Amino acid sequence: MAGTGAAHLRDDADDVVLRVEDLVVEFRTRGNQTVKAVSGISFDARAGETIGLVGESGCGKSTTGRAIMQLPHPTSGSIRFEGAELTGLEGEDLRRLRTRLQMIFQDPISSLNPRRKVRDIVAEGLDIWRSPGDKQQTVDAVLENVGLDPQMVGGRRPHEFSGGQCQRICVARALVMDPSIIICDEPVSALDVSVQAQILNLLKSMKARYGLTLIFIAHDLAVVKNVSDRVVVMYLGKICEVATPDQLFARPRHPYTDLLLASIPVPDPRRGRSERQIVGELPSPIDPPSGCRFRTRCPRAQPICATDEPEIRPIDDDHYVACHFPT
Repeated sequence: MAGTGAAHLRDDADDVVLRVEDLVVEFRTRGNQTVKAVSGISFDARAGETIGLVGESGCGKSTTGRAIMQLPHPTSGSIRFEGAELTGLEGEDLRRLRTRLQMIFQDPISSLNPRRKVRDIVAEGLDIWRSPGDKQQTVDAVLENVGLDPQMVGGRRPHEFSGGQCQRICVARALVMDPSIIICDEPVSALDVSVQAQILNLLKSMKARYGLTLIFIAHDLAVVKNVSDRVVVMYLGKICEVATPDQLFARPRHPYTDLLLASIPVPDPRRGRSERQIVGELPSPIDPPSGCRFRTRCPRAQPICATDEPEIRPIDDDHYVACHFPT
């Protein structure tokens, strides 16, 4: 299942730039009920690393990304960024630190102001912080770096571009502030498959050029495998498994991860559809199952799964799982 614990946190690493511990994010509904969107998850990211957050829709991936940005503030838990505790910051201190944290959103077109020109959109962060130096030169350079001609696109508006071009503009807007971490919230899910590869390659090259750390949120495991250095699998607000992509794809140890991998389509008509599928409906985050949250859909569930929540524990070198009965 999805469990608690911090065995997978790398306490011995001195290059960890982001450390999330026991993060809880809850929302109140109009009916005075509580949505348990994220329930006590922990993970960290080293400088220059790409952490993939993956899971079904509704598992809390995007909420986790926004909570790191303090949008909204988490209900409880700790988020340390470059040695500073974000959850304790307010006002101007938080605003200044946010310049080092940027976000790329899922829908590139709706995340851009349709009334503003591309050059003004990209330069907005520099305008707010009155950045010294030649602003136009900085904007032109970052547009060129993401594969756009500043002279051709600078004076046009977002509706004149395709989804892939708009996502390049979003990447430029994030990069212009010279961030340390970029949170990519499903940045390719709204794009055509051919364009997805272009944006993924762009993110890889920008990561190397600017020395970035990426938090890459996606529901597509195949995409996560190609971009991530470490993968965190989530289910209903909890962490199931943490491993490198090679370990995860070669030998998934959590039943949920195993079923997720089995559901990936294979372009081979001779193989047909896998018989191993995730059955049942995703439980409500308002009233999640007791014990292991995956137990209601798990083929390996036993009575202990209903009473005891599993803790994340090491099962291989740099491979961690939260399950009473790992595969």
